[in-house]
Amino acid sequence: MNRLIIASNRLPVSITKSEKNLSLTPSAGGLATGLKSYHKGNDSVWIGWPGVSPGTKKEAAEITSLLEQEQCLPVFLSEQQIVNYYDGFSNATLWPLFHYFGEFTEFNETYWESYYQVNLQFAEAIIANAEENDTVWVHDYQLLLVPNILRQKRPDLRIGFFLHIPFPSYELIRILPWREEIIEGMLGADLLGFHTYDYARHFISSVKRLLGHDVEFNQIKLENRQVYIDVFPMGIDYNKFEKLALEVQSKPIQERSKEHQDIDRFLMGKPDRKIILSIDRLDYTKGIPERLKAFRYFLNKYPEYREQVSLIMLTVPSRTDVEQYQNLKNEVDILVGNINGEYGTLNWNPVIYFYRSMPFENLIELYSSADVALLTPLRDGMNLVAKEYIASKVNHKGALILSEMAGASRELGEAISVNPNNIPQTAEAIYKALTQTDKEREKAVLAMQKRIKRYDVHKWASEFMTALKSTIEKQMDHHARKISPKLRSEILEDFRSSKSKTLFLDYDGTLQRFFDDPQAASPDKELYDLLDRISKLEKTKLVLVSGRDRDTFDKWFGNRNYNLIAEHGAWERKLGKGWAERKAINSEWKDSILPVLESFVDRTPGSFIEEKTYSLVWHYRKADIELGVVRALELLHTVSNLILNQDLEILEGKKVIEIKVTGINKGTAAAEFLATSPSESILAFGDDWTDEFLFKELPANAHTVKVGSENSVAKYYVNNYKDVRNFLKELLK
Repeated sequence: MNRLIIASNRLPVSITKSEKNLSLTPSAGGLATGLKSYHKGNDSVWIGWPGVSPGTKKEAAEITSLLEQEQCLPVFLSEQQIVNYYDGFSNATLWPLFHYFGEFTEFNETYWESYYQVNLQFAEAIIANAEENDTVWVHDYQLLLVPNILRQKRPDLRIGFFLHIPFPSYELIRILPWREEIIEGMLGADLLGFHTYDYARHFISSVKRLLGHDVEFNQIKLENRQVYIDVFPMGIDYNKFEKLALEVQSKPIQERSKEHQDIDRFLMGKPDRKIILSIDRLDYTKGIPERLKAFRYFLNKYPEYREQVSLIMLTVPSRTDVEQYQNLKNEVDILVGNINGEYGTLNWNPVIYFYRSMPFENLIELYSSADVALLTPLRDGMNLVAKEYIASKVNHKGALILSEMAGASRELGEAISVNPNNIPQTAEAIYKALTQTDKEREKAVLAMQKRIKRYDVHKWASEFMTALKSTIEKQMDHHARKISPKLRSEILEDFRSSKSKTLFLDYDGTLQRFFDDPQAASPDKELYDLLDRISKLEKTKLVLVSGRDRDTFDKWFGNRNYNLIAEHGAWERKLGKGWAERKAINSEWKDSILPVLESFVDRTPGSFIEEKTYSLVWHYRKADIELGVVRALELLHTVSNLILNQDLEILEGKKVIEIKVTGINKGTAAAEFLATSPSESILAFGDDWTDEFLFKELPANAHTVKVGSENSVAKYYVNNYKDVRNFLKELLK
């Protein structure tokens, strides 16, 4: 891969302005701290907002010069953009909605317009600095539109996107007025990464339900390409935390920081004293009031731990001008005051509360000293604090209580898992953590340390980059089979110059787009004109070969001068002749299968049955997408058992399941047609699994073309039915 460009809302460093000069300070936050070391070790440039708006062009140039020393480039935002794009759409719309706080979500058109403009600004900054085929890695919810803007303007770029917060379920994302734009923005990437499988599953479900794209495992099939989805749980710089924790532990008491000495004095006051640590940004997603209530419940139920255990609560200020956050701070202040007032003594405070940020070394001191980490967010994308705490426990004597709603809970299975809304359960978890034996704690910590040390932030980033490279290679393999203008010319020249030729064309999905109602897919004037002209070409036989029923095909094309094969080959109508059965077959089997299909129609709103001469078809294109897939699998299993030892088979098409007589398919019908009407050159187009029979049966020198880029025995592929029509127009020139 070429150079890497990282793009995120904030840079790993921020610009601080003073009266005398500008200076750089490290940015806070999991993304900035986690990815900074990977960025420094690679040939990359990081594009983002520097934290300030320059007052003059000279100041802007100074800021840019400072950032370039850190391999960073600024995107300058105005104060109004910060209000509308960042405080507004990012944090008053997307943040609460994606964390399941719909009641706090604001829908404001001005916020959305600013969000789009800033995303466009970021994309333009990337394009201005991107060379051909560079790799771009876009991060997080503030830049959800950037991948698709880049895709439209610079299709040569290799684009990855990672979401650092949860992706909500379909039921939540559907209430967002700009839901399609958001999802389409993300789908501009080649590879989309999420912390957990749940988030990836929610995204895929929303793509299917809102945009209707087909999904196969972790691949989303768009018209002209595939997007891959994968899970990459973000890690930390493990060695950095372990190294500093060892240094902190080995320092003589007199050389330790004042904060660390205060902790030491507290612990030495009584031999059995314990510290429970809580570290969070002040945010309604973090479950801080619930945590305090659980601690109060614990003190009430287990009075023997009073004056023995203190909860050190470090809460970092956040969005202090927002009403919800002001209300939250008031609630936390009151809870802390009530608990300390009810249970505290002259020599002991149950809750030691810090409302501020702390230097990195002080955090390590807290991690090292704490007996228990109590981390119980109501919803959290990952929660790197849990991993930082475990990495810092170099003496292996810590216990971790972790919310099951945090992404990290999927990896840290040895932690004591709680539902943060269950106050009694969380209180019991505190008791369990305090009463565990040293052996139990050590076993759990060692297991978690081994896992997060192996999959650290460097591994996380390199795994994503490796997956992105693999994704690009898969897409290039697909493109190798895609009909390019040069290849199209070669195929057309071969076809035109042949003394005799046959053109096989499927109908639905190949000549016409899909409709929820199959009868709505009737030929339009353009298609009739196109096929009529092809049918008049010299030495050319036009054959429409479809799964459509004979009556529909006769209504649409009965008065046209085409060869017709209907119902996957059960019926055939050659030029100048009437419809003929290819072979007479008993259809009594329908009596036992039809009631089964009817029961599935009853249980799957939107589905319906189509009866053909020798087959029954269950359509579920109009059904709920996910329910339709579940019912289709159930139907396959049920019918497979019913047709054992019968001369029947099941075909799976696009949103259809067809039960039909064995041996009747497009391939055998085409082979019989060619046996009586041989051709020197053959060209065939089809779009689904039923057309694979056609591709397989045709001679090796035939030009076979699949509509859609999924796996096929066809030699080539085109994107959609429009490409087929354009190809046929070229044939007529």
